[in-house]
Amino acid sequence: MNVLFINASPHGDASHGYRLALEMIGMLRKTARMEVIERDLAAQPLPPITQDYARAITSRHLDTASFDVSEQLVRELETTDALIINTPMHNFTVPAALKLWIDYVLRIHRTFASTPEGKVGLMRDRPTFVIVGSGGFHGGEHARQRDFLTPYVRYALGSIGLQSLHFLLLQGLVRGDDAVNEALHRARDEIGRHALFASNDAITP
Repeated sequence: MNVLFINASPHGDASHGYRLALEMIGMLRKTARMEVIERDLAAQPLPPITQDYARAITSRHLDTASFDVSEQLVRELETTDALIINTPMHNFTVPAALKLWIDYVLRIHRTFASTPEGKVGLMRDRPTFVIVGSGGFHGGEHARQRDFLTPYVRYALGSIGLQSLHFLLLQGLVRGDDAVNEALHRARDEIGRHALFASNDAITP
């Protein structure tokens, strides 16, 4: 089993979501031999999209060198059996680092095809867990702001074929230890109900 772990939190291993992702990976290691590819978009930022890349995307002439970064990221994704993304919510949506990864991964003729009915994904589906950390609340009865992150990520990844998305919302993280513990407890309960973890004991800190 191969797992791709994408971290977009600038807090690194101090991020609650980052540590939760490592717990998930640790649980999977107990029941299956696995390899993990970790790509830290905050510690090792991707290069910006260049004019050459943009030109290659819209040109009929394939300039493979311009796709080197994109191709590496796509191959990391297509060779994995599960995807875990840890991201904060920045200003209602994904941080720039994760948006750039998405821009490289969503590539016409490579990960999706354009049809009269819209984009059709060219990648096989796989379980995808998106851990979303936020200081406030954007879902549930305590929501005080709009959430553009989850519908955007669902639509973007769905357009390349990733339909089995599971969002783990860590909300209210600036409201003290009790709020953090409650958010983690809810997330662990959701994880434990997924088929990948059903044979494991409940995840604990």
